[in-house]
Amino acid sequence: MGCHGQEDQKLALVAASDDGFDWLEDSISLLAADIDLGGSYGWWCDPLPAQQQDDIGSVVAQTLSPPAPQTTSSPLAHASPSIASPAVSSPSTEPSSKKRKSPTHRVSGHSSSNQRRRAEQERPSGGGSKKGSSKGGGAGSDRDARWAEQLLSPCAVAVEARNLSRVQHLFYVLGELASFAGDANHRLAAYGLRALSLRLPAAVGTAAAAAVKVPDCECPTPSFAGAEPRLFRASLIKFNEVSPWFALPNALANAAIAQLAASTRGAAAAPRPLHLVDIGVSHGVQWPTLLESLTRVPAGRAPPSVRLTVVGIPPVTTPFSASPPGYDFSPHLLRYAKSINLDLEISRAASLDSAHALYGPDEALVVCLQFRLGHVTAEERTDILRRVKDLKPDLVVLSELDVGGGNVSNAACEFTARLELLWRFLESTSAAFKGRDGEDRRLMEAEAGTAVAVTAAGDHGREGWRERMTAAGFEEAPFDGEAVESARSLLRKYDNGWEMSTAPAATGGGGAVALRWKGQPVSFCSLWRPA
Repeated sequence: MGCHGQEDQKLALVAASDDGFDWLEDSISLLAADIDLGGSYGWWCDPLPAQQQDDIGSVVAQTLSPPAPQTTSSPLAHASPSIASPAVSSPSTEPSSKKRKSPTHRVSGHSSSNQRRRAEQERPSGGGSKKGSSKGGGAGSDRDARWAEQLLSPCAVAVEARNLSRVQHLFYVLGELASFAGDANHRLAAYGLRALSLRLPAAVGTAAAAAVKVPDCECPTPSFAGAEPRLFRASLIKFNEVSPWFALPNALANAAIAQLAASTRGAAAAPRPLHLVDIGVSHGVQWPTLLESLTRVPAGRAPPSVRLTVVGIPPVTTPFSASPPGYDFSPHLLRYAKSINLDLEISRAASLDSAHALYGPDEALVVCLQFRLGHVTAEERTDILRRVKDLKPDLVVLSELDVGGGNVSNAACEFTARLELLWRFLESTSAAFKGRDGEDRRLMEAEAGTAVAVTAAGDHGREGWRERMTAAGFEEAPFDGEAVESARSLLRKYDNGWEMSTAPAATGGGGAVALRWKGQPVSFCSLWRPA
């Protein structure tokens, strides 16, 4: 059996196993130093053939070329010289090109044979190594080769400018090139086109949007809320094994929590019970490693018990926050805790107010805010941080996507910033799975693709978050040097396109730890305490 078949069979076995599910073995030991994550794959992701890249580049160049001067124009056409174009009444009038992609690349052509054909284009025939891409380059890392963004960004501007003829023109071209299978460019075009089609009625009005012919851009893979629970669980575990997107922030958080749990208020003070308030997106995958590390705390310093409270906060549409009906990690985690002789209790709270009632005054309280606050309104975020501060936690872990802190003052700029981040997710995920296009990869990408359609609050980037947390009454705390070095060791297990850096903390020492893909920001993890 080839390595592709072995991987699919392994995933199927993990997904089909309930009672035999072993949290410690199936979820990566995030603080370990000697795990080989890449040796079981036999291929790597090659770029598209040069002629095919040239064909697409020609289409993009023709699409974005400035039009001839017009003596008259409608108000909707006065958006910007960079997005103006000749009117396109319907796709049937679109000029043909010998270099246009074939219909097999269209979003509307989602037959299984087409997806297999696109997957074969992405998968090279030869073998590959564990570290296949470089930090500074690799296929698709050059902005000139990222043709999907070159089409989607001006399309977003045209949508906000109500330039319907330009929107129709770009929708048609994107519909010809987009596909949820294939390389990162084709996938980005598909998710971006879907997001813009959902945005169109709100931007231009329902009646005007009805006049625009939108290509079929419905994703064939359900997002988290519609996934099968066993596949959902197996996909989460696999993704954490092959990508540090969530694994690295989780590892940093666990290291900080373990350090707090091992500390005491005085030389003669007894260790305190540990209470974790989980407002994150790990769906239980983060915690086995932490529980195991607590069993290694020296006798007399380990917490006598651990309480995990999972809090649900709006909105449920936050990417990666939803879970399918019937999914519950509690039985598996409780079974694992019992196997290592750790006293664990798990409860769920509908709000932070409900979690407040569960908090004991003698507990060491840690609140994990991970990848949730970036998709709520500014007012909701202020309210959540106020309620977190009211809990008087010993430690707050904040992990968020790093959109970069650029100009995101309008919907088109916001879309472009999130498009950049989705590109990094799709490209790094392709590298993580070595080009293999399985159900686990498609599920994670489908959920990530929902982020481009979400309207988020401002204050993007690490500096924006630092200002927001300071205004809410928190002060930044440093990471322990051992935690940072463990994270660096962990990162070496993944593709070498990943890197991390540490920012100075206001209190001295290592501040927020940033995760980057090919030199571009992805996320950060930071520690905070009430001022």
